[in-house]
Amino acid sequence: MNCWSDYQTDFHDELLDKNGNPRLASAALFNYLNSLSNEDLNARKQAADLAIRQMGITFSVYSEAGNIDREWPFDIIPRIIESREWNQVHKGLEQRLKALNHFINDLYHQQQIVKDGIVPAALFASSQNFRQQCVGVKPPHGVWAHICGSDLVRDSDGILYVLEDNLRVPSGVSYMLENRAVMKRTLPEVFKECTVLPVNDYVQNLRQTLCSLSDSYQPVLCVLTPGVFNSAYFEHAFLAQQLGAVLVEGSDLVVDDDDCVYIRNVEGFQKVDVIYRRVDDEFLDPDVFRADSTLGARGLMRAWKAGKVAIANAPGAGVADDKVVYTYVPDIIRYYLNEEPILPNVPTWRCEDEDSREHVLANLSSLVVKPANESGGYGMLVGPHSTQQQCEEFATLIKQNPRNYIAQPTLGLSTSPTLTEKGIVARHVDLRPFVLQGESVNVTTGGLTRVAMVEGSLVVNSSQGGGSKDTWIVDTTDRADADAMREPEA
Repeated sequence: MNCWSDYQTDFHDELLDKNGNPRLASAALFNYLNSLSNEDLNARKQAADLAIRQMGITFSVYSEAGNIDREWPFDIIPRIIESREWNQVHKGLEQRLKALNHFINDLYHQQQIVKDGIVPAALFASSQNFRQQCVGVKPPHGVWAHICGSDLVRDSDGILYVLEDNLRVPSGVSYMLENRAVMKRTLPEVFKECTVLPVNDYVQNLRQTLCSLSDSYQPVLCVLTPGVFNSAYFEHAFLAQQLGAVLVEGSDLVVDDDDCVYIRNVEGFQKVDVIYRRVDDEFLDPDVFRADSTLGARGLMRAWKAGKVAIANAPGAGVADDKVVYTYVPDIIRYYLNEEPILPNVPTWRCEDEDSREHVLANLSSLVVKPANESGGYGMLVGPHSTQQQCEEFATLIKQNPRNYIAQPTLGLSTSPTLTEKGIVARHVDLRPFVLQGESVNVTTGGLTRVAMVEGSLVVNSSQGGGSKDTWIVDTTDRADADAMREPEA
């Protein structure tokens, strides 16, 4: 039976073209899946589910009943991107993070971009993530955001857009790595047949990035976690183990009178050089931010300002995580790099602008409205999937605090074949690649593809019922060159 016979989508598909034929990079996977019976496909899915259980890959969902640990939702049909396209994406992501780090550094020093009228001063007067305590600090290499996860989406015309940039404590990279490990066990035959570019150098590149922030020959690294009840705790533990870093909570850290940071353990005290923190700014140091926080350590900001410890991402980096700042990123790239943006933004309306606000309020039922500083798919309105009452409630919120909201058109997100109880069906996807910047810049080969498992849904977040796929960047250079050299048929 042809597993593609009933496959239908009205959107740009990542694996098939508009005629239902496999794209250049997808041919081997297409043929392989077509050779499998339904029983074979289900057996491979069960094998993947078993591997996830054995590997202990979980995530937590917050609910009224408390935190619920769930096995990582994974689909065995990978999302494929051709290497030639990815080369441009790679350049665009590198360009974007370089510009954003120039921007953050400028904001905490001369604010020349504000003086030159590129972005308004009022934008930061009301920013939740601009930290006055960070003004004048000079982190190593002038870099504030060392780890960035930019979300990419493709529309119905096949164009890739940057949907948002995550610069505070971006998560998901451990699932990208574990997805690859599961795929190698689940579909080893076709994985070998395709020339899939590797992702397993990420941990090495992350370690190099973190080590570049310290002058020590062999710097001591730690991963600062909020604790076992955090939704991303699996990732914190995974990365600490992979990095050879110490996994710590705030109560494990001590700052002495010389502004040095130490890990307190059964053997005594061990000096720390670099902290990869997975704790939000406001919980880092109760002496500076929230006095009731038990997630950070007293004196941590003092030690960072004194240059006795490096923190990644640096406190204050989240100022560029603001979805209103996102709308200025093309101008930020032009200003600091004197280059045209390689990757476009999704068209966006800023609700603080009166004309834009009127447009948004008049078209709520067709737009996606997002608060400036939420994440994880929370606090947003997807107009076409919302009730009249929900639209009215959002209209009130926008009028009360227009600075806090932006709106975007409801994109026809691309789809990717996904195995469900109904067989192989089309589901919407996005992509989160990870970009590192320390002494140099590094971009993952692919990233975490998130998939909306519910039919018709555009929400891909795992906390909102989404799942994930392995992302294969397939090298088609030789095949494409061979096709170009082949003589045309008579």
